[in-house]
Amino acid sequence: MARRLYKIEQGRKIFGVCGGVAEYFNIDVAIVRIVWAVLGLCYGTGILIYLVCAFVLPNKSEVEAF
Repeated sequence: MARRLYKIEQGRKIFGVCGGVAEYFNIDVAIVRIVWAVLGLCYGTGILIYLVCAFVLPNKSEVEAF
């Protein structure tokens, strides 16, 4: 089965994007959240990318249903 990028429901803070990215790359979710926050504060692109991912990525439960 191929790896898929998705949002997670369990342990999420806002939309679950950081948790899904952390699970996809097999890294700690705190690292992903810190990197995303730095990108958001420094360039603003992190906020835009996060919002796009929040509305484009499916939830984990939707991916597992297929």
